[in-house]
Amino acid sequence: MTRCSTASLRLAVLGLVLSSMTGCGEGGLGSGAGDEGGQGNEGGNSGQGANGQGGLPGQGAGPGQGAGPGQGGGPAEGGGPSAPEGAYFPGGWMYEDISSAPVAGDSATVTQWLEDNGSWGTGELRIDFSMEVLLADADTPFLSFEPTDDFYDPDCDHVPVPVPVGGALEGEAGYECESDGDCHLIVRSDSDMRLYEMWRANMDGGGFYGGCLAAWDMTRTYGPEGRGEQCTSADAAGFPIAPLLFTAEEVASGEINHAIRFILPNSRMRDNAYVRPGTHAGAPSGPEEAPVYGSRWRLRADFDLEVLPNEGARVVARAMQRYGMALADGGNIALTAQSDRFTETKWEGLLGSSDLAAIEPTDFEVIDTGPVIDVTFDCARERF
Repeated sequence: MTRCSTASLRLAVLGLVLSSMTGCGEGGLGSGAGDEGGQGNEGGNSGQGANGQGGLPGQGAGPGQGAGPGQGGGPAEGGGPSAPEGAYFPGGWMYEDISSAPVAGDSATVTQWLEDNGSWGTGELRIDFSMEVLLADADTPFLSFEPTDDFYDPDCDHVPVPVPVGGALEGEAGYECESDGDCHLIVRSDSDMRLYEMWRANMDGGGFYGGCLAAWDMTRTYGPEGRGEQCTSADAAGFPIAPLLFTAEEVASGEINHAIRFILPNSRMRDNAYVRPGTHAGAPSGPEEAPVYGSRWRLRADFDLEVLPNEGARVVARAMQRYGMALADGGNIALTAQSDRFTETKWEGLLGSSDLAAIEPTDFEVIDTGPVIDVTFDCARERF
């Protein structure tokens, strides 16, 4: 499958190959858990603001992370639920209350299959705290990047990206992808109202190299086909990443008002298939009974929240009862929270990686979001 082949991240500036990167590898835990080696990625809306082509950013003071980026609070364009104040988009499926949504006919089969075949990626519902979301301001330089073999056309956007000084990639100390991991670069830019999400980013030796970039329009509510049928994003299902991450600020406030990102190993997802709100699948290889890319899972209303060890875990569990979690990518650590590296509120003492370990797959119901769609990789981009 072309979107999950071994690819080389080419350092043209240095005239050598940095490393051979396998797009289907099972990632390790990394610093608090890393995603599985990357699935395919999608492109986004073009036409970014131009602040000039600066040099590579330094590793100075941290750039800060958006705790509640975007506009939100207004009516959702094109229908669908409106977003809460401070959300990334005016509305969309991730803000939909699914506590009363109908259950898929094969829900019990799917959740039982997962429980009987390895459960969550590490055997328990773990949390990964390594995903960075950086905040660009009006002075942040927009940098051009050289696409690598992990850039797909027409799925991806080849446009300049705002890169804050002192920021970092997912799981890295800075902007160099040293771990051979997913190395997501995620930047919220209010100056042009775009959310930039890049998979397999790397800056080394004076060059900026990138896999698939999705530049999401934060003024828009995306419909059922997202940014294009059969199109991927920085997550294989075609979702935006940042709006599905829960933050230390949200957990400390006692409320998460959106769906949550979750991932599973490729072998525990149904082969060659996805469902709404997904628009793509990476490299799943599981049987028909396995979970499907893009599916939404709701924690059962009768789940006893008191078995969880602290209030932070109960805040996340309540969000999964109301908004659910969406199967977004392949990986080993099931849930993804936003890193606290650049935020005032910290995860320490609030929530730990194994605090949701008591929750099993059969504690969830799979929501009926429509028929299963076969993967063709024939991306039909929606340009706005």
